Amino acid sequence: MIVSRRGYRYVLGFLVACFGCQQEEYEEKTMATSYTSYVDPFIGTAAHGHTYPGATVPFGMVQLSPDNGTRGWDWCSGYHYSDSIIVGFSHTHLSGTGIGDLCDISFMPAVGAVDLNFLPVDHQQLSYRSRFSHDKESASPGYYAVYLQDPSVEVELTASTRAGFHRYTFPQSEEAAIILDLGFAINWDAPISTLLNVENDSTISGYRFSKGWAKDQKVFFAAKFSKSFKSYSTAVDSTQVFEKTPLTEGAMVKGKFDFSTEAGEIIKLKVGISSVSVEAARKSLQKEIPHWNFDKTREQADRLWEEQLSKISVETKDENIKAIFYTSLYRTMLAPVVFSDANREYKTPGGSVGKAEQYMRYDIFSLWDTFRAAHPLFTLIQQDRVNDMIKSLLAHYREYGLLPVWSLLGNETNTMTGYHAIPVITDAYFKGFRDYDVEEAFEAMKKSAMQDIRGTNFYREYNYIPYEKEGQSVTKTLEYAFDDWCIAQMAKALGKQEDYEYFMSRSGNYKNLFDAETGFMRARNADGSWKIPFDPKFSDHNFDVAEYTEGNAWQHSWFVPHDVPGLIDLHGSNETFIDRLDAMFKETSEIKGENASVDISGLIGQYAHGNEPSHHIAYLYNYAGAPWKTQEKTRQILQTLYTSEPDGVCGNEDCGQMSAWYVFSALGFYPVNPACGIYEIGSPLFEEATIRLGGGKTFTVIAENVSAKNLYVQSVTLNDEAWEKTYITHEDVTKGGVLKYSMGDQPSDTWGVNSPPYPSPDEKLLTSKKGHE
Repeated sequence: MIVSRRGYRYVLGFLVACFGCQQEEYEEKTMATSYTSYVDPFIGTAAHGHTYPGATVPFGMVQLSPDNGTRGWDWCSGYHYSDSIIVGFSHTHLSGTGIGDLCDISFMPAVGAVDLNFLPVDHQQLSYRSRFSHDKESASPGYYAVYLQDPSVEVELTASTRAGFHRYTFPQSEEAAIILDLGFAINWDAPISTLLNVENDSTISGYRFSKGWAKDQKVFFAAKFSKSFKSYSTAVDSTQVFEKTPLTEGAMVKGKFDFSTEAGEIIKLKVGISSVSVEAARKSLQKEIPHWNFDKTREQADRLWEEQLSKISVETKDENIKAIFYTSLYRTMLAPVVFSDANREYKTPGGSVGKAEQYMRYDIFSLWDTFRAAHPLFTLIQQDRVNDMIKSLLAHYREYGLLPVWSLLGNETNTMTGYHAIPVITDAYFKGFRDYDVEEAFEAMKKSAMQDIRGTNFYREYNYIPYEKEGQSVTKTLEYAFDDWCIAQMAKALGKQEDYEYFMSRSGNYKNLFDAETGFMRARNADGSWKIPFDPKFSDHNFDVAEYTEGNAWQHSWFVPHDVPGLIDLHGSNETFIDRLDAMFKETSEIKGENASVDISGLIGQYAHGNEPSHHIAYLYNYAGAPWKTQEKTRQILQTLYTSEPDGVCGNEDCGQMSAWYVFSALGFYPVNPACGIYEIGSPLFEEATIRLGGGKTFTVIAENVSAKNLYVQSVTLNDEAWEKTYITHEDVTKGGVLKYSMGDQPSDTWGVNSPPYPSPDEKLLTSKKGHE
């Protein structure tokens, strides 16, 4: 049954096509859905959100989604809402990244003549490509459907953790077919070796090895058709066609499987995957989808999503805000993904086979993004996964020699700056997640800081990274200083005083790039002089010569989350600091430079919410005695830079970080320092929101009189006691209780203005209890 995007979300039962009685029965069951019905997977598929609309389960290895076949930055997920062509449905996709990769194991139903020999430059010229309309396309958590106009085939997709399930409804035809294109690739990716093995008249298997952003990616698959094909043919590199050749190997192998179909006849297809072996892929099918009941698998996927989304319940009269919130919450659970297969095995960064004994191996760690808010959110609502994620980071360390920077399915891409597995581990440790070798974790953290790549050698030599020695020198210096602070806190907790003092000293290196005359963090040369010329609006996306990563001085000069009071001191006073923040939001949004970064988006003045370096900035007013300005700015961002339309994400979604910012901020607090266990108070959106923490405990946020106009906090209580602090701690939340706001339409000149000082680590800034081993 295909329903429109909005029809599915708001009407739930409005039908524009019918796939039969089984589908109708399932739709009746979903009428009672309370959380998944608010999720719209199309939000973020337009503009530069780079999300995909297809079927997956929470943190699932399989992301079964349509591919348009168009090359380009806005098709990094394989799909863009502006397109009107589909060329296939593949089983792996990245959610909201800026680099195109994956889209492995692509199937496509077809009717009529198909030319396997044809290898176009543009995939949209393929003979089996099809037009489609958004009016006959729908998606919900764990489900995607579309009507392909050219073959007149209705396509439905659902998934389990490691397997995809297709249901195709064909017209009457003697020339019905299902195409497998192992050579299909997008943007940076290219196949280097593919294999198709036709095992019998309904079972196929093989692999796709490719090189792209992931330099050594391997996907093995096993697939079964619900109906025996009457014949088949294969092609190698689209140069020749072989009839009934069971084993076909080459750089780009295609297979065509032929059927005769009656009008409305359904052919189903199940596909299991693994990074290690066909055997494990086959086991995924046997274990996860042992039947041919598509609706049962879809219902199971919906149930998994319902369980996860129900961990936070919100109350508001604004259904639109609910849609944005639950879609954001949904997107926080699309990465990292399960990477260990049905045999608990996975491909290591070195190309060998690893085994996840007694834990689940995860991968796709977009750490430059997700350390900021997504991983802190996991410590609240994914507590059963946190230890396994840390173990996965440490497995990468053992296999690669360093903690991951940006790991992609058994590959280290070394993309972006910092070594931000460190704050993820630090945050988890101090929140009580310690079911891993803590000494090994500290060893790994220290080794990342003492390596001689990515400019760290210059950082140690000069106590900053000189401009002429290393690209992105300002951003790297600031981020290394923060990571050093995290290592220092771990060292102190483990009784390593010498390491503590050394890394605490390094954590102050941010001061070496502050120019008091301009008020910005600036690039310095090796001789100590400032790099000139200087323009705070200038951006260069050439990382070899850029001073700032995907941004400019306005956006990066605020990254000192571990020592905001120290940053204020550099400005001279709270008043000067507030004035500088105000100036950023009031500046023109002009970005200068012939090669300015396309990632600078979602602009309010020079504040760029579409990219992660800006995400904590609006909360910095709290530290300077102007919390009402934090409330004003965060509410402006919530209400103007997130919508329920396909272009409702103002920049790359980045594996859940853009969404995690919304989830936290809509609840009314946010982790400026994502490794210290403190959440800064902002402006809540909901009349009431409840976080289900597990073990029967809940934390409820109530905002009395909240509305679009009543965005200013007048007073706060925590468990009925007056609360004057502009922050709460992780321990305050996980104990359970009620945080109550009284909201008004004018700034309060008293609440939070004289907030008590922030506690030091010795004063339980960091929760040190063992609760999650």
